[in-house]
Amino acid sequence: MSSLFSPVTLGRVTLANRVVMSPMTRSRSPGNVPTDLVATYYAQRAEAGLIITEGTSPSPDGLGYSSIPGLFDAAQVQAWRAVTDAVHAAGSRIFAQLMHTGRVGHPLNLPAGARVVGPSAIAAPGQMFTVQQGMQDHPVPVAMTTDDIAKAIGEFEQAAANAIEAGFDGVEIHGANGYLVDQFLNTGANQRTDVWGGSIENRARFALEVARRIAARIGADRTGIRLSPYGVFNGMVPDAEHEALYAYLARELGALKLAYVHIVDHSSMGAPAVPASVKAAIREGFGGTYILSGGYTDAARAQADLDAGRGDLVAYGRAFISNPRLVSRLKRGAELAVADHTKFYTPGPEGYTDYPVEG
Repeated sequence: MSSLFSPVTLGRVTLANRVVMSPMTRSRSPGNVPTDLVATYYAQRAEAGLIITEGTSPSPDGLGYSSIPGLFDAAQVQAWRAVTDAVHAAGSRIFAQLMHTGRVGHPLNLPAGARVVGPSAIAAPGQMFTVQQGMQDHPVPVAMTTDDIAKAIGEFEQAAANAIEAGFDGVEIHGANGYLVDQFLNTGANQRTDVWGGSIENRARFALEVARRIAARIGADRTGIRLSPYGVFNGMVPDAEHEALYAYLARELGALKLAYVHIVDHSSMGAPAVPASVKAAIREGFGGTYILSGGYTDAARAQADLDAGRGDLVAYGRAFISNPRLVSRLKRGAELAVADHTKFYTPGPEGYTDYPVEG
């Protein structure tokens, strides 16, 4: 049986252990460019076998949140190089999560000329924080034309190439949590009647085209994807074909031989649980490396799930925020420090790089 702390091969890289740092938005990139502070933050957490970055936009249209990073221009590529160099020097591997926010955004958060777009002209529920005017209702997005869709797919592909230029070991397509890829999958946001909506094959088309294009550009063994079946974040809703959709998607992604599939289960945070049957169907259909996530805070539960064959790697989220040397603390069963939730998205080092770096 595989130990949580044993090395493992993922695509073309070897990881020091099976502990993954989950992608977590931290909003510390003013002007959408990572700073030296971002490099420090990730390097502090480089005990993880694999770090997956915060959601990083492949397009100006995808910068829905304030101060999130991008990977679509030269300044961003150069800035990310400092991050990847720092992480590699500290002994870890790092993938960039490519996240296009789609309809989840506000014009005040976007650069000039960018638009809030989505599969259909259906506003996301709730509100979005803006620096200029505080909390604002989500606007009705511009329904994407076929040209818009082709452009967005091309932006994902180019961002993946930019990630490799910036020194990343690979990329994770964010197909979860109600952002653009998930919006195409879900009838809560996608009510199109063309080849990009309706049937499960049509709704899966955008995710699969993004994955195919990225895999062809940088290699399938450097391409992962994150999915959130039965997730309800950002207005996602299950439907009668939900299980069939994810079974189909898993099989098609497996045929592409991607590096991994990363499944979100936020039931520990109050979201509906992902049925075990759905997780098993995705694991079987995909056939490759499967990253577990969802409320892991110790080594015992993670090891039990590895021993039971439920997954191959285990992602830890918020525990990494306040425990930079989380792997060491897991190994010795130490009590974990609690993160300050009020500092998750605030600017500067407080609640970001000022947690004690000790095992």
